[in-house]
Amino acid sequence: MTQDSSDVQILNVDEVEPVEVVPGIIRRRLPATDWARGWMYDFAPGTEWPEVDVHEGEERYYVISGEFIDRGQRLGPGSYVVFAPGSTHRPRTETGARMLGISILTP
Repeated sequence: MTQDSSDVQILNVDEVEPVEVVPGIIRRRLPATDWARGWMYDFAPGTEWPEVDVHEGEERYYVISGEFIDRGQRLGPGSYVVFAPGSTHRPRTETGARMLGISILTP
């Protein structure tokens, strides 16, 4: 289901076309605005983000399922992480995991 108007966009995330980042990591680009971008990421068991992720602006993610290991912390469902501009990280998973990532844009 997709609904779009000038002030709201509604969709089923699993209907968004998946794009392989690297083998085992899938990204779905969600609708964006001038102020924020969002993605759904699915990591297969034993995968790691391909390089250190450097944040130009504020970035955050919410763990939906599975477990990520990021900056030495084990992050399970319900974990919410906020990164300041200029920060870095490289998430990985042993179990497989799904996250919603959001980048805040500076106008």
